[in-house]
Amino acid sequence: MPLPSFLESRRRAALRLLAGMGMAAMLALAGCAGKEAAPTSTFVLLDGSSTTTDALKGKVMLVNFWATTCVTCVKEMPALVSTYNKYQGQGFETVAVAMDYDPPAWVLNFAQTRQLPFKVAIDNTGEIASAWGDVRLTPTTYLVDRQGRIVKRYVGEPDFAALHQLIEKLLAQT
Repeated sequence: MPLPSFLESRRRAALRLLAGMGMAAMLALAGCAGKEAAPTSTFVLLDGSSTTTDALKGKVMLVNFWATTCVTCVKEMPALVSTYNKYQGQGFETVAVAMDYDPPAWVLNFAQTRQLPFKVAIDNTGEIASAWGDVRLTPTTYLVDRQGRIVKRYVGEPDFAALHQLIEKLLAQT
């Protein structure tokens, strides 16, 4: 039995939306093909201080969008800590950006109880996620070279062995 016309039009719109989302997800998973400039952003850190993408130029930077309620984010956090500890003395920086829907008290508790050694920021307005390509899926991670260009985007947990190889390659460049 055919659907009433208004339901059929809603069904078609939903299918178009899902098809578009599928394409966007495939493109996101493929990573960034080129080297686009990282957006100019100000990260407000848990201690109340702030830093900017401009202040971090000259370093290889990992910007990780995450949430305390994201199972994959929580799972990958020890590997992010290990990565930071391995490379931080060589000109590498990590900024973990909590999403705007994440309660600040939860973010602070998570960072303190796990003794996160890198910068943790709260994107309480959603402006940072918007500037970095309208990030909505977590974890989404960007690797930025010393010149401030996005080299790679990861949606989901990265292959950390491959990520480490890429970080080492970028750190070797001047």
